[in-house]
Amino acid sequence: MANTTVSIEIPASVDAVWQLMGGFDSLPDWLPFIPKSVIKEGGRTRTLTTSDGGTVIERLEAFDNRERRYSYSIIQAPFPVVDYLSTISVHATEDSTVSRVEWTGRFTPVNVSNEDAEALFSGIYRDGLQALKNNFPA
Repeated sequence: MANTTVSIEIPASVDAVWQLMGGFDSLPDWLPFIPKSVIKEGGRTRTLTTSDGGTVIERLEAFDNRERRYSYSIIQAPFPVVDYLSTISVHATEDSTVSRVEWTGRFTPVNVSNEDAEALFSGIYRDGLQALKNNFPA
C-alpha cells in the first residue's frame, strides 16, 4: 500500500473554497483537466472526462458537509493502481481569510513501484490544488 498527501493554502475562507469544490460533481468548475463530469447512481458515482479524452469513473464513499470533506474510490481509470481511496478536505487556518486544502490518497501500485505511484498522484494532486487556488486571486 502506498499513500501521498498534498496541501495548499488558498486566500479565501473555508466556506468560499468549499462552496466551489465541495460538490462531488464540481470538478469541472475548478479543475481544467476535467472538463466534464456526469453523475450517476443518484449522485454516488461520477464519470469524468479528462482534457485528453480519457475516462475515469469514481464512487463517492463518504461525504461530510460539516467537516468539509469527501472521500472517493476509483472504479475505472488508466492508472497503475488498485484499491484507491482518496479524501479531499478544506481546513480553517489561524487567518480566517486563508484556508488549507488537503488531498490525500492511498492505493496499491500495480506493475510500478510505490514511489512511482506516489509521484504520479502527488503530481495530480499538486496540479489540481494549484488550479483550485487559481480561482481565488490574492
